[in-house]
Amino acid sequence: MSDPLLQAFFVGRAAAEILTERLEFAFTDALSELGKWDAETREQLRQFTEEVIERANRAAEAAGAAQTATYGESGSAPVDLQAKIDELRAEIATLRTELQRYRSGNSL
Repeated sequence: MSDPLLQAFFVGRAAAEILTERLEFAFTDALSELGKWDAETREQLRQFTEEVIERANRAAEAAGAAQTATYGESGSAPVDLQAKIDELRAEIATLRTELQRYRSGNSL
């Protein structure tokens, strides 16, 4: 290679290839570490959730409370959760209306 321009071209090309390879490895390693961190975090969250549920069950058993699938009065029919949510939303809307009426009456 006697031509300096040709030599500079090949040196630049080789440098670009090496940089690209190193960037690929760095990106792959970063994604790998992110995946490991995500998996570890999910596992820790799962273990935490299991421990919380286990302690809650032990506390309920110690208190003599029977576990039920639905909330409500004992011996009553299962509570329709969607209906209960709708009732609560209606009550909140009513309270907001009353609060606005109260605020508008005091702002005069």
